Amino acid sequence: MSLNHSTQSGQHPYAARDADLYETPGVAIEALLRVERLPHQVWEPCAARGAIANVLRDRGHAVICSDVKNYGFRLHFQRDFFSETAVPAGCEAIVTNPPFRVGGQFVAHALDLSPIVIVLLRLAFLESERRSHILDSGKLARLHVFKNRLPMMHRDGWAGPRATSAIPFAWFVFERSHDGPITVDRISWERQR
Repeated sequence: MSLNHSTQSGQHPYAARDADLYETPGVAIEALLRVERLPHQVWEPCAARGAIANVLRDRGHAVICSDVKNYGFRLHFQRDFFSETAVPAGCEAIVTNPPFRVGGQFVAHALDLSPIVIVLLRLAFLESERRSHILDSGKLARLHVFKNRLPMMHRDGWAGPRATSAIPFAWFVFERSHDGPITVDRISWERQR
């Protein structure tokens, strides 16, 4: 592991991250479902082992699953998302946790394909100049920021010590038809009593 001196944080080189898979905790999807009404049929193009798809299916959604790599979860098809020219028939939204290093490109391409794009990303996604064309386009409709840190999402194949997450996450909801201010709220993955 190398030390990124600009942030004083440990960071593995991209080559060591393979497909940059960090499985989404089920509680993150449950929290999303408490604040967003999703269309019945959605596309999960970074399905990996089905973390998002399984929760959505358990809640009655039809989920088309694909990924660039097969992790042993049953996919409808295996392809690079960036080669796609349309959403699968019947899908009205994309719901996923894309690799952060291509998050900006991913959202831009997803908005070309789908009227609704919901992605789980680090809150730092808001900080980049190079993503201004996406973030300042008026298409970001809602931002659901986790007020408590998500259970740690360790990189696929990580054999080191398990730790709690120090990284803030949010669900970013982009709508192609939206043209206005962003609604920001704070959500919790813990069930309210």
